[in-house]
Amino acid sequence: MKTVSIEVRPGEPHEAAAIADVHRVSWLQAYGGIIPHRPLVRMVHRRDETWWRKATRGPATLLVVDVAGTIAGYATLGLSRARALPQEGEIYEIYLRPEYQGIGLGRVLFGEAKSLLKSLGCEGLVVWCLEDSANACNFFHSAGGRDIAEGMEDFGEKHLKKVGFVWS
Repeated sequence: MKTVSIEVRPGEPHEAAAIADVHRVSWLQAYGGIIPHRPLVRMVHRRDETWWRKATRGPATLLVVDVAGTIAGYATLGLSRARALPQEGEIYEIYLRPEYQGIGLGRVLFGEAKSLLKSLGCEGLVVWCLEDSANACNFFHSAGGRDIAEGMEDFGEKHLKKVGFVWS
């Protein structure tokens, strides 16, 4: 029997191309048909290898889930940007390549991100997702999140509602 290694760890600058590819395929799959095509493509192209190389050194923490040497997903996290909420930590993004979804890696990556924020002294956690993204809303709800806040995001001419899930 073969053993496959799964590791959640900080992303490294030399992995920027792989992280950019995860971002591209996961965003196109997650938001195609929700975010208008032109704004979605602009957002994806803006986060190229150079952008992700800088992100590995930036103020937000970038975690990757490495499956047998392949970057299968990433999460970015840090202090909450929602000053009106009492939760101190925020997971800004959590995405997996489509072929790695549905097998528990998202729960592993989410759990590690949540634990890291707690170890850094953050009380509580918030995650925002688009209301029309049923997969994301279901994921955060099944992970124990309570949807207690909402806001709006603009994508070109389209205004989409976002939902804030919290954990105390």
